Amino acid sequence: MENENIAVGLDIGTTKIVAMIGRKNDYGKMEILGIGKAKSLGVHRGVVNNITQTIQSIQQAVQDAETSSGLKIKEVVVGIAGQHIRSLQHSDYITRPNGEDVISEEDIDRLCNQVHKLVMLPGEEILHVLPQDFKVDGQAEIKEPIGMYGARLEANFHVVVGQVSSIRNVGRCIKSAGLELSAITLEPLASAKAVLSQEEKEAGVALIDIGGGTTDLAIFKDGIIRHTAVIPFGGNVITEDIKEGCSIIEKQAELLKIKFGSAWPGENKDNEIVSIPGLRGREPKEISLKNLSKIIHARVIEIIEQVYMEIKNYGHEDQKKKLIAGIVLTGGGAQLQHIKQLVEYITGMDTRIGYPNEHLAGDSDAETTSPMYATAVGLVLNSLESKEKSSLMKRFSHEEVAPVKVDASESVQPETKLETETGKKDRKNKEKESKSSKRFFDKWAEKFKEFLDNAE
Repeated sequence: MENENIAVGLDIGTTKIVAMIGRKNDYGKMEILGIGKAKSLGVHRGVVNNITQTIQSIQQAVQDAETSSGLKIKEVVVGIAGQHIRSLQHSDYITRPNGEDVISEEDIDRLCNQVHKLVMLPGEEILHVLPQDFKVDGQAEIKEPIGMYGARLEANFHVVVGQVSSIRNVGRCIKSAGLELSAITLEPLASAKAVLSQEEKEAGVALIDIGGGTTDLAIFKDGIIRHTAVIPFGGNVITEDIKEGCSIIEKQAELLKIKFGSAWPGENKDNEIVSIPGLRGREPKEISLKNLSKIIHARVIEIIEQVYMEIKNYGHEDQKKKLIAGIVLTGGGAQLQHIKQLVEYITGMDTRIGYPNEHLAGDSDAETTSPMYATAVGLVLNSLESKEKSSLMKRFSHEEVAPVKVDASESVQPETKLETETGKKDRKNKEKESKSSKRFFDKWAEKFKEFLDNAE
């Protein structure tokens, strides 16, 4: 599967592993070519705790995706989450040798690389270094410093950190499943890519992805990621509570939650009862739906309060940092009835359920636009984008190498000769864009690949 414009996302979740194959169509939207799903057995709270079982689940999901698409999968982009992920704010600066030169891409690279060298706690590795805003010679709030003059370049960074061993285990599983790891992305960033619109990111929005084992949070304001967090519990703790509270087995608890569960207890009448078959000849159990939703309600409140605390930590109550677009809920847990109303009630913020159809082709089937697949869709989108950027870069580097003598017209390519001033500008802008995106997406992936190879 050497096709330039096809990518595969692998979402290794606590309850399910999804392999998704996608490509960009002629209209710039994403078409899903194949999807494979397997029950995830070796993952607990977003972290691999059984290598063999995880490898089997990955292989099964990949096989399903290959069967449904007729393509062979070689490399995948994987999402990383789990309770070991933490983020911090950091500011750093460089002094440029010559303030008479304009600030270039290289200067920003140098600054980002300096942050990558930050000393972390033992066993931790920097995953993403995301610049927030820049300062040039003390002039603050600069979004794009390239092209400006200045001797001192400063920036505030959002740094995402994870446990080396957990990341290495994920890499190990993918390698052992016979696949290549092309990149690693933080799951909340992938989900955000799939369900948020640019307007929401500008206005300020909190994305809450309620998965099986973890709840991921990503906060955007002015189009820039401002805060990320992974809270170590999700839909599974709700199922656990139902299991304990009603003395039934996990499978039944999960079904009860999906079919009859509601996050708002006032909805159910006292006399609504569901009967559950007893185990091996025992009497059936009768469970009141009011009690069921009370159990769910209590747990969901706990999850949302944790997330809301993170939103407050970011500074949502400060007028300048206010999240005007409110909250977007996605992930499997967002399918729980009345959860939108409960979130609005607790946080007082506008809320909507996020479906990953923002960038999907119009004829995508209803199942793939379910909030459950937000992370997988986002991973494929990120991968397609970075592939596009790197092929753009290859093209530009070839163009730069080609000899272009403006006076000797015969050695000029016809397209180059006709290129207008605006055309040149556009090309330079595209080149700049592609370079900066390559920096964020691929820098760390390259480092990580090296790191994996050394670990072998």
